[in-house]
Amino acid sequence: MAIFNQSSSSKKDAQAFAAEPVHPQPAREAPPITDYATPAPPQPSYRAAERADAKESLIASDITIEGKIEGSGHVRIAGRFKGDVNVQGDLTIERDAKLNGGVRAKKVTLAGELEGNIEAASQVELQQGGVLVGDLKAGSLTVAAGSRMRGQVEFGWEDKAAAKTERRTESASA
Repeated sequence: MAIFNQSSSSKKDAQAFAAEPVHPQPAREAPPITDYATPAPPQPSYRAAERADAKESLIASDITIEGKIEGSGHVRIAGRFKGDVNVQGDLTIERDAKLNGGVRAKKVTLAGELEGNIEAASQVELQQGGVLVGDLKAGSLTVAAGSRMRGQVEFGWEDKAAAKTERRTESASA
């Protein structure tokens, strides 16, 4: 007498070794013929695509770089950088990071250390532990408790020379 229900293994074995259906591979297409007489449609430039959705470049915490950064994207510094940074996007200096050089960016967030001037930023945020040794010129400034700064600060004022130049350009084009 059997203690448990035994099924016949012959049915399972027959099903396991059933022939697999063979699927035919589709025929490969020939490469398209290129008409060299017709001009190719213009391809969007890399810079135009980059400005639409700005990318972020990172200098990692274990890297030290000396040079110059220019571009339209965002930059995040977690290591050490010596040189000027001129970006149309945002600049973030992480905690324990250090930048020696001048800065021009749309928004500057400082949690590390910056030795240099910040010019023409629309917004600057000094976070807790952030250190700025240099002059600052920005549209707005946010200062957290525990941040430090040594230098001159100018914020909230419209640059009169830039405003006059914009007004002249607008009246000349009208």
